[in-house]
Amino acid sequence: MVVSRRAILIGALALAGGGVSISKLAKPVSAATLAAEPWAQKLVDAAKSQIGVTIQYDPAYTRIAFPGGDVPRIKGVCTDVIIRAYRDGLGIDLQALVHADMRRAFKSYPSNWGLAAPDPNIDHRLVPNLRTFLARQGAEVKPGTPGPDYRPGDIVTQSLPGNKTHIVLVSDQMNAEETGPLAIHNIGWGARLEDVLPAFPITGHYRFAG
Repeated sequence: MVVSRRAILIGALALAGGGVSISKLAKPVSAATLAAEPWAQKLVDAAKSQIGVTIQYDPAYTRIAFPGGDVPRIKGVCTDVIIRAYRDGLGIDLQALVHADMRRAFKSYPSNWGLAAPDPNIDHRLVPNLRTFLARQGAEVKPGTPGPDYRPGDIVTQSLPGNKTHIVLVSDQMNAEETGPLAIHNIGWGARLEDVLPAFPITGHYRFAG
């Protein structure tokens, strides 16, 4: 079955409309911070800079430039938080890297959407594709529990209600209880710093310095 390209990115937006309370994620923040490696701190700072800039969740399929393409920064999806952080913080273009890897090994990537060839407009913006790319780069970290196992700059994927996929970037700030780090993500209300790691099942954990 071939899925409409305009429907490919629809995921967490439905979550914003029902089933997840903002108060479930938005909690007081501890003053405690986590030490980060220099590359990871740049990544975290670049992700945090999106807060207040990206204020909408928009899952529409959009034609963008290549390389370095992006939708307007006022909007985006969860993957755009990661993509923009790598571009701004480390000068790494995941759009170009994912596209090149998919051209080399297209059959190694998920065929969930019935696409016959790589599409640089959207491939890097799909959580399953980013998971595959990161695993192929040797960036996968053994699953653990939120807390010391998760370092600033780590990428974590999660499963949302309705079997939706989600991806977040671990921050350098602890939650109010100091039991684990907050993460920067966009689950439907724009880029935010929230206590999302314990909120949903974790499906993947990656550490990618480029």
